[in-house]
Amino acid sequence: MTKIRLPGLVDIHTHMRQPGAEHKETWDTGTAAALAGGFTTVLAMPNTTPAVTDEASLDMVLDVAADGAHCDYAHFLGAGPGNTEAVGKLAGRAAGLKMYLNETFGDLRLDDERLWTAHLERWPQDAVVAVHAEGRSLETVIGLAASMERAIHICHVAGAADIAAIAGAKERSVAVSCEVTPHHLFLDQTTDLPPGRAEVRPRLGTPDDRRALWHHLDVIDCFATDHAPHTLAEKDGTDPPPGFPGLETALPLLLTAVHDGRLTLNDVIERLHVRPIELFELPADHDTWIEVDVDEGFEIAASGHSRSGWTPFVGTPVRGLVTTVVIRGVTAFERGRVVAAAGTGRDLRSEGRRAE
Repeated sequence: MTKIRLPGLVDIHTHMRQPGAEHKETWDTGTAAALAGGFTTVLAMPNTTPAVTDEASLDMVLDVAADGAHCDYAHFLGAGPGNTEAVGKLAGRAAGLKMYLNETFGDLRLDDERLWTAHLERWPQDAVVAVHAEGRSLETVIGLAASMERAIHICHVAGAADIAAIAGAKERSVAVSCEVTPHHLFLDQTTDLPPGRAEVRPRLGTPDDRRALWHHLDVIDCFATDHAPHTLAEKDGTDPPPGFPGLETALPLLLTAVHDGRLTLNDVIERLHVRPIELFELPADHDTWIEVDVDEGFEIAASGHSRSGWTPFVGTPVRGLVTTVVIRGVTAFERGRVVAAAGTGRDLRSEGRRAE
């Protein structure tokens, strides 16, 4: 048994599914899963039902989160075709602006490049813009952001060409950052999964895509789960929605890679704590930390705290069990049990740099 203390982890890309799809996840169950995975902060995406695109929908989702969250949080606003002016006024209350430029789950996709320009022009320069962009869309939006001299964050990079494009942009001193998910690092098209359970956006890449992500580790700013829970019945149905749950499996998968010599512990801390805090200007708290038994081996199970009740990693042998989570000096998770009450998590944007 070897227990180590790590700083509280930050997942910059999660889907809590509430409001509108509580059968998949709620702020209660999703943040419980976060604690079980060692995450003390989650940033939630706006493609809920209704989507979070204006003041009324932001107020609604933050009220729901305030009642249910066991860990700290902030919420993204969604860029839509009719809200380029309105969302900018709400930037101080949001984790950032999310722009969906490629196929995604929900109705927030922006097909008109003129809207990309409008949102990038009107969103405050010092606030984060995160984009779902692949292929031509990725290259176009990076070029657009560079011409406007503003920073941009690329979500869940999955392909060799895309990570190479980001590497090239960084070499040219473009202010671009990116994240990669554990499922794109550890799974690919050759992984033996039923077709519906393999559905995810971006799609799982080829083995060469996966190798390219590992090869460009120095380009990757953050690891992010893109925790996108759907029920097993939905995934095994005739029209399976894209997405995997990931909050409870990310850290053990990454710590196993540390054990195998593919990563260092500092690689994990840098991408799940240091860079997320820097990029999103989140408050850091030295009394927030987690304890992990890095030698504890186990097989990933299908059940957990998430309401989704499944994982594409079921049966995978891993090392690294989260034993304790402490937030601001108070124990929130211990010995597999969530101790923090629902509603004790804090909205970090109400307290951070952009507080109104």
